[in-house]
Order: sequence, then C-alpha cells, then structure tokens
Amino acid sequence: MSTLDSTYPLAEKQIARYQRDGHIVLREVLPRAEALGWRAPIETAVETWRRDRRPLGERETTYGRAFVQVTNLWKVDEKVRQFALARRFGRIAAELMGVDGVRMYHDQALIKEAGGGHTPWHQDQFYWPIASDKTITMWMPLVDCPGEMGPMVFASRQDKRGSRAQLAISDNSAAYFTKLARDEAWDLATYELLAGDATFHSGWAPHRATGNTTKETRVVMTIIFHAADAKVSEMQNEFQPKDLEAFFPGLKPGDVAASPLNPLVWSRS
Repeated sequence: MSTLDSTYPLAEKQIARYQRDGHIVLREVLPRAEALGWRAPIETAVETWRRDRRPLGERETTYGRAFVQVTNLWKVDEKVRQFALARRFGRIAAELMGVDGVRMYHDQALIKEAGGGHTPWHQDQFYWPIASDKTITMWMPLVDCPGEMGPMVFASRQDKRGSRAQLAISDNSAAYFTKLARDEAWDLATYELLAGDATFHSGWAPHRATGNTTKETRVVMTIIFHAADAKVSEMQNEFQPKDLEAFFPGLKPGDVAASPLNPLVWSRS
C-alpha cells in the first residue's frame, strides 16, 4: 500500500485542537523524501497549465504578486490526480471536521516565487457557494518552508464567527483584518514546515502569508474538502457564481454539492 492510501494516525487531542482553533499543523503527513519527490511533477503541471505568464515584476496587484495559482490540476494531469485524491488526506480532513465523508471542492497549486509578496488577510469561504461550515483546506509545502519563505499565519478561534467581511483578497482585506486583529487582540499562530508537513484550516479561519524573502521557490499544494452531504448555497456575492460555474458545474442552490468535479475522496462506509 502506498503512503497516499494509508491512514495517518490522528490523536483525539489533535482533533479537539483543530475544532477549538480552526487550524492545526500536522507533521509528516507525507514523509519528507516522498513530499520532495512531488515537487517536480506539480511544478511541471503548473508550468503547463498556468494562464498568467507575466514575470513577477509586471503583475499589478498585491494578490497577483503573491503567487502563481493554478486550480483543478487533478483533472488534466494524471500524476497530480494521484496526489489530490489521496485517501490519506481525505480521511484526515473528515476526522478533523467530524464528518462521515468528504468530497473535493478543488485542488490548487500555489507557487510563491523568490521575492514573491505577502498574501493578504482573507477568509477562503467568502468565495465558496457552500451551505456548510464543514469545509477545510490542506496546505502542504513540497519544499522546506521556513519563516522567511512565506508560511501561513492563522487567527485562532475566529472561524466560529463565520464571515467577518464581504471582501475579496486584496489590500482592502489586508487593512480590514489587520485592524480587526489589533482591535480584538487576535491570537495568531504560524508554523515553520518541512516538506510533507501540512496545515489544515477551516474555510472561515482568517489567515494570511508573509512574503518569500529567500532565493528559493515556495512550492505548495492545497486541497479543499467539504462534507460529502454539504449543499450548494444561495449566492452571497459576485464571486460565488464564478465558483459555482467552475467547481459545481450544472448545480444550483439547494443541490448536494456533488458534481462530477467533486469526487468522494473518503467515506467511513
């Protein structure tokens, strides 16, 4: 059995910590050597399928300078498909959320180049037309990721408050959440990671990432999961219809969020 099909042993205290804080770091979700081996195929897939090929210095927005982003690589690259649909990852997601099964919302490669800028504060689920708080993102570097390379910064215990602002990721969201964090004295957490370590965070957990001040590329693969029985929500902003079309094709509000692009990754049954 490959590591991707095996079970990662989660302790009850880890599940409780995630459910309390809205995020957690798990060490060696993949062995470091194995994770390092995934860097080349995922970087190759990104270079094949990325749309924006402008160099870093020619991108106008803070968001554009934060990273190169490519989604749903699992649909176009068989090697990435093996990684993204790993039962190991899906089971961790389900157990942390306390649900019987999970579907993929989408995968997403995030390449923060040397000199890449910071990722502004935001809440992921602002974009997602999902009528459930049972959503979670696995964020795994395929290189060692020290503090200088741009690891994630999470606001602990803030996900339970749901949406805090109807703001897309931008300088505006950075300013809004920075003030909120200061005014409410948020408890912030960040982790230095080795390749194969992973963070998991709730869809409503506010988070950001620092810039990459090293001369190396930060290669990260993320997978977003939702509870298998979650339904499509009514549209809450101008971005959610775009996600509906891209990731829930053919579905409408009230439908179970289970289009052909949302395979069941893991289920207790």
